[in-house]
Amino acid sequence: MNQVHQPGGDRIEWMRISACHLPLPHPISDAKVLTGRQKPMTEVAMLFVEMQSRDGHQGLGLSYAKRAGGPGQYEHALEIAPALLGEDPNDISRLWTKLSWAGASVGRGGMAVQAIGAFDVALYDMKARRAGLSLSKLLGAQRDSVRCYNTSGGFLHTPLEQLLSNAQQSVERGIGGIKLKVGQPDWREDLRRVGEAKKVLGERVALMVDANQQWDRVRAQRMCRAFEEFGLEWIEEPLDAYDFEGHAALAQTFDTPIATGEMLCSVTEHQELIRHRAADFLMPDGPRVGGITPFLKIAGMAEQAGLMLGPHFAMELHVHLAAVYATEPWVEHFDWLEPLFNERITIRDGRMQVPTEPGLNLSLSEQARRWTRASVEIGRRP
Repeated sequence: MNQVHQPGGDRIEWMRISACHLPLPHPISDAKVLTGRQKPMTEVAMLFVEMQSRDGHQGLGLSYAKRAGGPGQYEHALEIAPALLGEDPNDISRLWTKLSWAGASVGRGGMAVQAIGAFDVALYDMKARRAGLSLSKLLGAQRDSVRCYNTSGGFLHTPLEQLLSNAQQSVERGIGGIKLKVGQPDWREDLRRVGEAKKVLGERVALMVDANQQWDRVRAQRMCRAFEEFGLEWIEEPLDAYDFEGHAALAQTFDTPIATGEMLCSVTEHQELIRHRAADFLMPDGPRVGGITPFLKIAGMAEQAGLMLGPHFAMELHVHLAAVYATEPWVEHFDWLEPLFNERITIRDGRMQVPTEPGLNLSLSEQARRWTRASVEIGRRP
């Protein structure tokens, strides 16, 4: 591939790549645990990339893995990172392609692109900081706040009374929607929990449910029909993430919107989902698809298809990306990652306020440093 270097341009000279393991206060269970396919989640493995250029500009990027994959992401990041040394950090799209080819033997999805995602986010953070703009402003913001809903208080391991208390606390904090996990062995328990939440929240708060891919087509059809009476904002991942035809049939049959996409790990997979009309709400995950560069491609396809947007997890990044989308999106509120950063996102009146400081407006906390298990510096710090 031909390289075009402009004399006197800025250059990437130093990176620190870190593997940080965030412990969760309590083991987390969703329908995948109840079906025996996964164990409760106890931590989130974070991949951080800190970057500095010859001219002194800095950027911070992140990716993550749940249950498995964190060590692999970290090791792959170490393999491909040297390819960025000496490169102009402004050439983000070209550098994404270069990193992709550096790891081409392990594919163009999954762990391979998730490692690239941390570098890509760092490059965008640096570019926005250099410009003195927030990331959303750099990309072309449509709004200065986005609707937000909470997920972390509604997992299946949470007793109903505590679930309802969590929901009320979220609403009092200013969050505009509540998502509950479903997929109980006894489907009647799902209906009971959702019904009780609807009574407490009423029509003033959006209510969503998430089956985490654990229903077959027959069960999904029956549950979607049963949930119609609640006027839900969406039913998320009723089927396997790659069952595009099944999701499309549900989306065409029921009034309640179908949401999916968080488990897809490439632009191509999202393109296929959109081609099948398999979702009303598309839920791309920036770190999982390889960062901001591929996320923007997915968002462009979704906009052309007239889909609504609800990015998955990592609200610290997605609050910026959702602010750029043409139609009103939702951003998922998880407070899990907050201890990793010194900054906090302001929430009020059902919405997240998009940070206005340059870049992502994120810096790693001392706690994040203490939770770091491995860290390597590449290049020489200017």
